[in-house]
Amino acid sequence: MENQMTPKHQYFYAVGLSYKKADAEIRGSFSLDTKAKTQVLEQAQREGIESLIVTSTCNRTEIYGFAEHPFQLIKLICQFSNGTVEDFQKVGYVYKNQEAVNHLFRVGTGLDSQILGDFEIISQIKAGFNESKAMKLVNTYMDRLINAVIQASKKIKNETEISTGATSVSFASVQYIIKNVPDIGQKNILLFGTGKIGRNTCENLVKHTKNEHITLINRTKDKAEKLAGKLNLIVKDYSELQLELQKADVVVVATGAQNPTIDKAILNLKKPVLILDLSIPKNVNENVKDLPGVTLVHMDHLSQMTDETLEKRKQHIPAAEAIIEEIKEEFIAWTKDRKFVPTILALKEKLHSIKEGELNIQRKKMANFDQEQAELITNRIIQKITNHFASHLKDENTLVDESIEWIEKVFQLETAARS
Repeated sequence: MENQMTPKHQYFYAVGLSYKKADAEIRGSFSLDTKAKTQVLEQAQREGIESLIVTSTCNRTEIYGFAEHPFQLIKLICQFSNGTVEDFQKVGYVYKNQEAVNHLFRVGTGLDSQILGDFEIISQIKAGFNESKAMKLVNTYMDRLINAVIQASKKIKNETEISTGATSVSFASVQYIIKNVPDIGQKNILLFGTGKIGRNTCENLVKHTKNEHITLINRTKDKAEKLAGKLNLIVKDYSELQLELQKADVVVVATGAQNPTIDKAILNLKKPVLILDLSIPKNVNENVKDLPGVTLVHMDHLSQMTDETLEKRKQHIPAAEAIIEEIKEEFIAWTKDRKFVPTILALKEKLHSIKEGELNIQRKKMANFDQEQAELITNRIIQKITNHFASHLKDENTLVDESIEWIEKVFQLETAARS
């Protein structure tokens, strides 16, 4: 899959880091908020990168794009996050061309998620795709690839049971609370942060605990009020956070802040409290564990929980992988076709040029030259020749790039750059 865009010698890469090798603290340092993601795209444009998508979630930060060298993309991540190239070299990964395509399919379909079958990542990929598209940073190849991944994700969700039941960290957190807090229906629960994870956690809490003592706090109060109105919950001002922390038996923190918002200095405990930190970067300072009665659990711990639901999901991995292969093969066939079509058209044009030259010579030499018959025969010969070349290039065992280069060299063809 070499030379997929203009200019030549640029390759498709997936660069990033995830929960597999990077702990929550490291992932936090490489996290890109909304502003930083936009800055990455703007810088990519300045550097002449023509197609690029950025995703940054609690489990991973990744860039998918075209470059001459992956360091161009790694540098973009480090430039607009608090991560360093040295740390990236320890925990990051680089996939190129087909490996990058394979990786994107697994990520987008939940097979590479921290909790198997978590489909929240596909919405993040869609969001990144739409932002890049709005900035004209999506070429034809990337557009087709992302849509193929979205198609695979939808098909796996509809045709397999890999996403049976809730499939996210927010669900795992609620299961943890239910298992570890007796009489949860009567406890005071405080949810701090009403972003996507916060909203999902809140909905799961209401659904599975039947608790009527859930209080919401968010820096932007109207967002909390919107969610509270939907679920009939209590909303408090951000200024009341310290007071509400004293009342709570369970605290769920899911804010998007870049630095800890809760530490032991603001905890004036009157009873034991369970704190779940679902934020990346971490939003609860580790020093809260110095206080007696505090239990702090981070999302990395929650994701390691293996219950019956997750074990059942594993049985459906082969079916999901089969769907991925089917859609991926269609995509690869499309890339091969679009890669050699300019060469076949240029070859046909070259052969017609040779034909016209020869027919002109014969026309001058022969008094009874049959122009119509000669056109018919030579056009059929040209079609058969180009069909043979096309069949060769479509063969799965063909090294397409080498074959195209050979054809262009032998026939001295000038083709439009493949993009």
